Amino acid sequence: MPVRPTEPVPPVPAASRRGRAARRRRREDLAGYVFLSPWLLGLLGITAIPMVLSLYLSFTDYSPLISVTESQWVGLENYRRMFTADPSYWHAVRVTVTFAVVAVPLKLAAALGVAMLLNRAMRGIALFRGMFYLPSLLGGSVAVAIVWRSMFSGDGAFNAFLAIFGIEGEAWINDPTWALPTLMLLAIWQFGAPMVIFLAGLKQVPSELYEAASVDGAGSWRRFFHITLPMLSPVIFFNLVLETIHGFQGFTSAFVLSNGTGGPVDSTLMYTLHLYNAGFVELNMGYASAMAWVFLVVVGLITVVLFNTGRFWVHYSDSEER
Repeated sequence: MPVRPTEPVPPVPAASRRGRAARRRRREDLAGYVFLSPWLLGLLGITAIPMVLSLYLSFTDYSPLISVTESQWVGLENYRRMFTADPSYWHAVRVTVTFAVVAVPLKLAAALGVAMLLNRAMRGIALFRGMFYLPSLLGGSVAVAIVWRSMFSGDGAFNAFLAIFGIEGEAWINDPTWALPTLMLLAIWQFGAPMVIFLAGLKQVPSELYEAASVDGAGSWRRFFHITLPMLSPVIFFNLVLETIHGFQGFTSAFVLSNGTGGPVDSTLMYTLHLYNAGFVELNMGYASAMAWVFLVVVGLITVVLFNTGRFWVHYSDSEER
């Protein structure tokens, strides 16, 4: 039986192909927006709209006990009061800056030191890494702050430990001199998150560099300063930015250790705690909103400064301009 020749399939017009491709992209875009919609709704409802509203409230004399529409427009009065008529504001700024400048570098130094100790192959090393990371899992929880306050009270566990060596301890958390260092110590103790990031960075340092340096007679300190730190500079920069922001945002520990007062004698009055008291204790939400916006701008400027200065000391392996 003779085979009939097949007829050639006519080519699909280019316009039709482009139309199908455009419809497929629209369907994919629609699916993407559907999956993103919970996050977009959260961004609008929890972040964007409240930020715009708080910016408006910062120019008003608003209390949570009244409607937003009943708030009285006062212009820049809240900002004037903040900078010229509220001595507690500048005290809170000093306490917060002191906390960030001291606690953040010490926390990063502790994280890097422990990461270098744990960057080795030995039996049970995973267990040790988990134990050192455990405090960070607890985060800035209320329970940890309560335990810390109990440990450093006059009859707490820390003084009981000092008594073993015949040392008479202080009422650390109730002493204006020691209250803020005790708060810093709690922040430094929770170094697990930057430690894990440092540990990941150390794994990326080529071992050949250390071997070549050892052959050239470089000691441990020279290898640390000339190999480890330069190779880790992007990781150090990343941790520095994150921990600086977290340092300025500290609230829970200061609130719990001082019972919300910032005491003793305002020695632990962090900026965010003063903001909370202004908005939710004194019910002056307009003033608290102004404080929040100044805080946002200042932290943003500090972050910009860190990024601009980072190009002078952060070294990338591909030597590209970042």
